[in-house]
Amino acid sequence: MKNHLTLRELSEDDKPREKITRHGASLLSNAELIAVIIGSGQRNMTAVELGQRLLNFYDSNLERLHKVSVDELCQNEELKGIGEAKACKIIAALELGSRVKHQKKTMVQIKCPMDAAAYLSQEMFGYEREHFVILLLNTKNMVFKTELISVGTVNASLVHPREVFNPAVRQRATSIILAHNHPSGDTTPSSNDIELTERLVQAGKLLGIEVLDHVVVSDCAEDYFSFKEHDYF
Repeated sequence: MKNHLTLRELSEDDKPREKITRHGASLLSNAELIAVIIGSGQRNMTAVELGQRLLNFYDSNLERLHKVSVDELCQNEELKGIGEAKACKIIAALELGSRVKHQKKTMVQIKCPMDAAAYLSQEMFGYEREHFVILLLNTKNMVFKTELISVGTVNASLVHPREVFNPAVRQRATSIILAHNHPSGDTTPSSNDIELTERLVQAGKLLGIEVLDHVVVSDCAEDYFSFKEHDYF
């Protein structure tokens, strides 16, 4: 007995690949785009329906879906029909889209802590673990690159000045902004955050690379903590 309904078995009007050919990809729903990527569904479920089930599980949040691993997709009992091959295709497509988005970005000028928070909350949206990054800035305070330093609990033992300032020295940044996210949504800095900030500010002075701020962000741009605004510098 046949276990999969393929896109070929759908009516002509319902075939996502034919829709792309006739009308372009922009007119397809997210579920239809996923169907094109995975190619087939499972017993009693078309590829489009399987794509919609996947979206429903993640509340149609593509940013959230982009953060999941292959194992998470494959091992999810509610997403039967998505094996390793399909999971890899989905994650690869989302990553490619993310890279296109970042490639199109123009450099952002940081004039105040709120500018940094708005930029960072978008960059780090949906992360379920703490990520420590630095923004590399030129002489006009334009961000020309975001460097990931570590993933996990932020403390002085895990984030070493060498790892923080190597990218800045190598890429000739005039100054940097330290940043990390609090997945809980509470951006109040911990004692580790404060200790680490003091250590990195001093290291920056020795190297001649100014640390302009350390910003703690959440998914909401308005909820942030700036060490500069609170006179820690």
